[in-house]
Amino acid sequence: MKKETRTLEFEIRAEQSEEHGHFLTGQPIVFGSRTDLGPWDEIIEAGALDNTDLRDVRFLVNHNTDMIPLARSRNNNENSTMQLSVGDGGMNIRVDLDTEGNTEARNLYSAVSRGDVSGMSFMFTTDEDSWDDLESEHPTRHIRSIGKVFEVSAVTFPAYAATNIQARALPEALESGRESLESAKAEVEERERQRLRLKMKMEVCKWN
Repeated sequence: MKKETRTLEFEIRAEQSEEHGHFLTGQPIVFGSRTDLGPWDEIIEAGALDNTDLRDVRFLVNHNTDMIPLARSRNNNENSTMQLSVGDGGMNIRVDLDTEGNTEARNLYSAVSRGDVSGMSFMFTTDEDSWDDLESEHPTRHIRSIGKVFEVSAVTFPAYAATNIQARALPEALESGRESLESAKAEVEERERQRLRLKMKMEVCKWN
């Protein structure tokens, strides 16, 4: 399965407590929210994370895989520096940042606190999807099962705009979606051909 990236206006907040020090919270995956991706709308359905592989998820900035992760969830155990929780509305995260020992973590915490960084994104694969309104120019894709989440990022540009950062991720995401769309349309066309063949057979039998 191809990796896809979704970068939207998911809120990210900077907080502080005695237990966790400086940390970030947010909801990078939201169920039931319709998003216009240009060629189609997309909705991540409730239950899409029921069987998702979340065993090893990194926290990055702008999907920069060359950087040292600012946090990591490994089997989501209590010692992980990023905690994941899935609820009725989607996935929530808490990221404990080492603002004393890591300059990039301190810079990110400051940027989120000031509102300079306000969005989140995630990289994933899709195991199951379905489509509505395939005959229209703007169908709707329903993502019903996410196979794996690789990483979650704080992002500078939290919308699908024609920016340099997003332009690197968008083509691959659209390619994956287009492959799914073409497959769905092909299935509909094949069912229609089978229906017509059956109808013709019935007409032949009727006249015989």
